[in-house]
Amino acid sequence: MKALTDLFREWIPQQRWFGGKGREWADVTEDGFFLDRGNPVLSVHRVRITYRDGARETYLVPLSWRDHLAEDMDAAFVGAVSTDGRESFAYDAMRDRESTAPWLIHLAQGSAIGPMRFSPAGEGHIPEGLPGDIVSTEQSNTSLVYGQEAILKLFRRLEPGLNPDVEIHDALRRAENEHIAALLGHIEIDDDGDPDTPPATVAMLQTFVPNASDGWRLATASVRDLYAEGDLHADEVGGDFAADSERLGAATASVHGDMAQVLPTEPASPEWYAEVARQMTERLDAAIAVVPQLEQYAEGLRQVYAAVAESQEPVVRQRVHGDLHLGQVLRTTTGWIILDFEGEPARPLAERRVLDSPLRDVAGMLRSFDYAARHMLVEQPEDTQRAYRAQEWAARNRAAFCTGYSEASGLDPCGESPLLRAFEADKAVYECVYEARNRPHWLMIPLQSLSRIADRD
Repeated sequence: MKALTDLFREWIPQQRWFGGKGREWADVTEDGFFLDRGNPVLSVHRVRITYRDGARETYLVPLSWRDHLAEDMDAAFVGAVSTDGRESFAYDAMRDRESTAPWLIHLAQGSAIGPMRFSPAGEGHIPEGLPGDIVSTEQSNTSLVYGQEAILKLFRRLEPGLNPDVEIHDALRRAENEHIAALLGHIEIDDDGDPDTPPATVAMLQTFVPNASDGWRLATASVRDLYAEGDLHADEVGGDFAADSERLGAATASVHGDMAQVLPTEPASPEWYAEVARQMTERLDAAIAVVPQLEQYAEGLRQVYAAVAESQEPVVRQRVHGDLHLGQVLRTTTGWIILDFEGEPARPLAERRVLDSPLRDVAGMLRSFDYAARHMLVEQPEDTQRAYRAQEWAARNRAAFCTGYSEASGLDPCGESPLLRAFEADKAVYECVYEARNRPHWLMIPLQSLSRIADRD
């Protein structure tokens, strides 16, 4: 329907979850089906976008339909469509509370509707009948919280194959790992055009973790406490975070250990080390074109990457989180919960399922500690006292995380590992590009870290 594709052309580029911002569209098509014919009517659409450069992406867009404009739902309004002289009003169904219950009803029943299949998992309770409330902070996906019982994550960009978030949570559920929110089910959609193409993962449902605290907020609160105490060290402040960091290291080791037990592993080969070093070097070269300030560290970073190519470090490759940082963990009354095992959403799904070193996750968390410590320095970049205290906080919590990981796994992740150092550098290079494009005043954070990494003897 041309009227609907015209609406999508206008509406989709404005959505936070849309990954093709700034790219010129060549064509857009859609196909849809009704998921629920109640009031409001709920339809689900696959929107296929072709860009001028030939690339294609498919996005999932659920719509709720009403025969009149709804009050207090302007933020969810998509547009109006006229059919046979009657006007229907389309809304973003994930923001329309009255249209959110069918997802859980169909999951509890294990329904199959059109090309979509609902698969409950395990013995967990699915709270069918509850409405869902949108989580407004997400970017690449859209989540609904159902009371205090469950959270549904809708994967907006569709790719063939099982999403790693579902695959790994299911594996860790079977391993009875205590550091995840249990998987309650998932939803897939078949590719009507090619029966040989694997179904794409549409959504997953997990138990909701109530009364939990976000790791980033806890860490940055600790940093603020330190800054407020002019004459105390990091280990003397009431909001010291090191004990939590140590427990987080142990939780990370637990998750890595169980993933290695229930998912594939393989020893790292010399060819793998060489390929990792080559990819890092290529990313550095591309980043310098965006962030010229990186050039001053380029020689040192290339030496860091070259050390990986020659490494004899014994590493067992396995499935990893792929995007681990303080914003991906929750502290509860009983310990840490690790979230979002889908990896970096911008990367192709196949790349996110490739076996890797657990040190990539360790490096991601170490970078996150640096960010937590230094994020307030962007307001006062010349404050040497704060800079010293930030470094002290970061060093203390990085060490505590490594201690917790080591004691839980028997492996020291933060020794003199060329691979860990390279992973940290690679992550900081990525951060430089991100900050240059989105928050230029934050660029100092990864640049200062690269100075430390590149210049270390």
